[in-house]
Amino acid sequence: MSEQTAPIEPGQPSSGVRWRRFAVTLGAVAAGAAGMVVLTAQGVLGAQFAISGMPFTVTADKLEGTGFEQFATLDQMIPDSPNQGDTGGQVVVIVSAIDKAELTNLCQSISLGGINLRITAGGSGKPVTARTLVVDGDEVAGNASFRNINVGQDASTVDQVPGVKGNPGVFAQQADSVTITNLRQNNYATTAAVFTLPNLHMGFSSDGC
Repeated sequence: MSEQTAPIEPGQPSSGVRWRRFAVTLGAVAAGAAGMVVLTAQGVLGAQFAISGMPFTVTADKLEGTGFEQFATLDQMIPDSPNQGDTGGQVVVIVSAIDKAELTNLCQSISLGGINLRITAGGSGKPVTARTLVVDGDEVAGNASFRNINVGQDASTVDQVPGVKGNPGVFAQQADSVTITNLRQNNYATTAAVFTLPNLHMGFSSDGC
């Protein structure tokens, strides 16, 4: 398939794609929580730790990646986490995995109740770079284009990012490359084999990303 363009309205995550509803509709989380823990231990899924359950915002002017996969799964909090609310300690997420990624003007912020922990990097012509970047989130917005995309592939057969696969029977998509401008995500976890952040700045701020 030739290059495909899939615009997603930029702005707050609430105006983007609601991945939670998407995943449930497609029955992408039929596997039980115990199965998810086993698969994570085997390195099949992206998340390799119990998530805090506190979402964080990530924005970037531009993301460019080669080797792209996306599928749904469940992330787990610790037992009796104070952040679980009515979720039972499980969060339905979309795993977005990229073999090699560059992000321009990256911003990450998390609300700590009246103040935000804010991280910026990748400006002044030196983008953030990552290898085997795996992001677990439930909402994303931006303007996306893909090259050689497969939509509706079984998540257990994706092969664009070595070591990252989903569960059998789960809806997935993968592409040779992806470009997203005006990226905005609501995330619960990020892992990477290598993560390089030029011009890193971390501090507290009244404003988030």
